[in-house]
Amino acid sequence: MRLNRAVKQPPIVTHEGGKASRINLVQQLRRSVLSCMLWEKEFYEDGDTISARIRSLIPMISPAVVSALAIEARTKFHLRHIPLFLTAALAQTAAGTSIVSETLNGVIQRADELSEFLTIYAQMNGVAPDKIKPKLSNQVRKGLAAAFGRFDEYQLAKYNRDAVIKLRDVLFLCHAKPKDIAQAALWERLINGKIAVPDTWEVALSGGADKKTTWERLLGANQLGYLALLRNLRNMQEVGVDPNLIREAILARRGGADRVLPFRFTAAARVVPAYEPELDKAMMANIMALPSLPGRTAVLVDVSASMDERLSAKSDLSRLDAAATLASMINAQDRRVFSFSTQVVEVAPRLGMAGVDAIRTSQIHHGTHLFDAVDLINRTVPHDRLIIITDEQATGAVGFGYRLGGTLRSMPAPACDHGYVINVASALNGVGYGPWTHIDGFSEQVLRWIAEYEAAEV
Repeated sequence: MRLNRAVKQPPIVTHEGGKASRINLVQQLRRSVLSCMLWEKEFYEDGDTISARIRSLIPMISPAVVSALAIEARTKFHLRHIPLFLTAALAQTAAGTSIVSETLNGVIQRADELSEFLTIYAQMNGVAPDKIKPKLSNQVRKGLAAAFGRFDEYQLAKYNRDAVIKLRDVLFLCHAKPKDIAQAALWERLINGKIAVPDTWEVALSGGADKKTTWERLLGANQLGYLALLRNLRNMQEVGVDPNLIREAILARRGGADRVLPFRFTAAARVVPAYEPELDKAMMANIMALPSLPGRTAVLVDVSASMDERLSAKSDLSRLDAAATLASMINAQDRRVFSFSTQVVEVAPRLGMAGVDAIRTSQIHHGTHLFDAVDLINRTVPHDRLIIITDEQATGAVGFGYRLGGTLRSMPAPACDHGYVINVASALNGVGYGPWTHIDGFSEQVLRWIAEYEAAEV
């Protein structure tokens, strides 16, 4: 009798019972990270579960891979807190190596992220933020010092907030050395509370300035970042800011419009419908900046109930909004769009806001019958490329059954050369691997990656 036999692993399934793919540790980390709003609840898992899984994976993965992912999440996917979380964990698993300081310097893009990192680092080390000093490693200090030195007076003043860890505290903790006399004088002013007050909307409005006058002055002087513009449209409208100034600012796309996640346009249009035409034009400009995909593209968007979960506790936007916006930014020569839940519905292939609305209202949001949807598209829709945008929590059901012919159902293979599954959630298991090209995240960078990936094949 042979004793050295292969061990049969039980199948793994999605939260809805569909057969999921077994993936490597790096793939597990990417799917949990690149659509993650740190500590925010998703439909199937709470934020603590997701963050605990991410932290448990990091020690099992090469520090270089974790570092690259943290920087990618911040600089390409425009996520803010999860890159800091990855770096704080990396400081433990790669302690004493320069990769910690290099990653920290690469991840921190705004001055307030200096103190935000230390708050996360303190939590990870089980101490209060104001008790973090004994826990700081030399590499963490070096990374903070390098990042601190990049910020000018305006940037430091803008984020010089009265929090548990202030920017002056960060400076004391990291022992940064000024590069010249001017920077030394700047840091001295920061320490002594004499740093120049920045001309920002937060400062002006908190100081009691007239709201309408303040908004109009900042808009006229081009001193409002694009994300701040989108988030404050309702406030501007309520105090009677000149609509022409607002429209001009939206269309000008100054102050970081290229770094705004696509769903921000959808959120702004939903809050202030009066400016949807301008927001749509700005969004279309972003779309036209993306490479055009050749040939016939079929787009399949998940509109199941789980996709209606809000992106964060404070957000009015859902995973479905993010997915629909991403789908409505796909720049393709020949494009057909479908939504799926318990059925498949073809949607008018509109771009921009019209496309988002068409997808959202295409059908009632029920189950995630992804396998049936893919099978239908494979059989009935001629295409060279299939792009699926989903949380991947496919049901194993056929009608009211759970199994097909006694076998756990699994994801059909694509019937084209290029099959992509874009995952927009952080759930434990997913189905879009194997013959599928799997991508995580809801930044427009995932669309740019598809174009670059196919161009490299030519």
